[in-house]
Amino acid sequence: MTEPLKLHARVQAPLKRVHHALTDAGELRVWLAEHAEVDLPHRYGFWGRNTPEGESPQQRPLHVDDRTLRFSWLLDGVETTTEFTLEEEGPDATLMTLSQSHFDFQDVVTGASIRGVLQTFWALAMANLVDHLEGRELTGTCDFTSPRLEAETFIGASPEEVYDSLIDSEKVSRWFGYPVGIEPHVGGRFAMGGFDSGHAAKIIDLEPGRRMSVDWAEGGISTWELEESNGRTRLTFVQSGFDTGRPPYSAWLGWLSGLAELRRFHELDDWRPIWLDGQQVSGETV
Repeated sequence: MTEPLKLHARVQAPLKRVHHALTDAGELRVWLAEHAEVDLPHRYGFWGRNTPEGESPQQRPLHVDDRTLRFSWLLDGVETTTEFTLEEEGPDATLMTLSQSHFDFQDVVTGASIRGVLQTFWALAMANLVDHLEGRELTGTCDFTSPRLEAETFIGASPEEVYDSLIDSEKVSRWFGYPVGIEPHVGGRFAMGGFDSGHAAKIIDLEPGRRMSVDWAEGGISTWELEESNGRTRLTFVQSGFDTGRPPYSAWLGWLSGLAELRRFHELDDWRPIWLDGQQVSGETV
């Protein structure tokens, strides 16, 4: 049996405020789902276009207290378990851990189960939760009822600065939180995991300061387009060229959560990633 997926994030908000955002239906409709109904400890549900298998609520509350929310979630016929735990880092900072059962990375690769989207679904949801609680604009999300994968976000930096942070390997690896090797020219490699990973996509279009397209073969083509807009940069991100019967929702959600961090990277003077590892949350190296 696989180990539960765990994600750890820091949010600059009091623990009680974070708990409220996790357990209030109105708040859930802002950062998580199109529809939500909450009446704890009896009912906890969310559904809609932005939720995997979101035709109706498939969740059931299991436990809630001042620092914990645990619920079951029926996905692809399997009752999974999701748990949020909160730890106070200070009066205005909270460490948040998401634990999700029944996630197998092979489902990401094969697309055999909708559960393959769980890691990146929760990564984007948590990124949006952090921005919501810190009073920032939210990043776009995924419509699971549509094969159209296109999003627009605004970044408080010039197109030249944003472009540099999209083609420089060291900078991309910092804000994306994962090694990325980039050869910034047409025909160059774009390697998730770095050049030593053995797998690389290919850059097929590059207009300095303006646009880049990366071909992922079966995953389709990712295109970033930048345009100056009232002192900010409008970034349009499109995924195209894939089998529309099997949209790469997992990868799309991962890129969107990355774009949320890219905005923070440019806009926060004291930027540090919201993401932490397990040792940092346990207090060893926070």
